[in-house]
This record gives sequence, structure tokens and C-alpha cells, in this order.
Amino acid sequence: MKIRPLYDRIVVKRIEEKEQKVGGLYIPDSAKEKPQEGEVVAVGKGKRLDDGKVVPLDVQIGDRILFGKYSGTDAPKTVGDDYLILREDEVLAVLEDAPKVAQKAS
Repeated sequence: MKIRPLYDRIVVKRIEEKEQKVGGLYIPDSAKEKPQEGEVVAVGKGKRLDDGKVVPLDVQIGDRILFGKYSGTDAPKTVGDDYLILREDEVLAVLEDAPKVAQKAS
């Protein structure tokens, strides 16, 4: 299923951190926090201003971003696991030198 966000919304695929051992013990998935880093897989056309003009978004497909712990809305399971829909103003930062992971939403 393809997804196309509207206006100033973006679709982000969460990037899982590598599994780490703490003192020789594995941390179970239920005790892990959701990642706050992701890759933009789809973007809307832009933010519509009060005068009707559309301002394009700063983030682009393929950008690695940081977002807040409670930002956005989880996408339905029909879209795929670990996808998040959020507004561009919820993005905290773009990681400039980060490697690209995904190419487009499915």
C-alpha cells in the first residue's frame, strides 16, 4: 500500500538501534524505548498559509531526522510496521551526514 501525506505532514520510518547487551544481559523488546530517529519516506506538498499560498517543506525524502518521544501518530498496520506520520514542525533536527536507508514508502 502506498501512502501520500497531505500538506505539511511527513511519513517517517523509525530506525531501530542495534541490539546492545548491558552487563552481559540482553534488554527485552518490551523494556526498550521506541527510537526517536527515523528516515523520511514520504512528504506532503507543503504548508498552506492563510493567504492560500503553499510553502514547500524543508525536509526531503531520504533525510534522517530526530523527533520527540511523543511526536506524531503511528500509522495503521496496513501501511507497515514502525511508520510514523507527523507534521514538519515536530521534527527536531535533520542529521546531515547520516547514511540513507530507505528510498520510498510502499
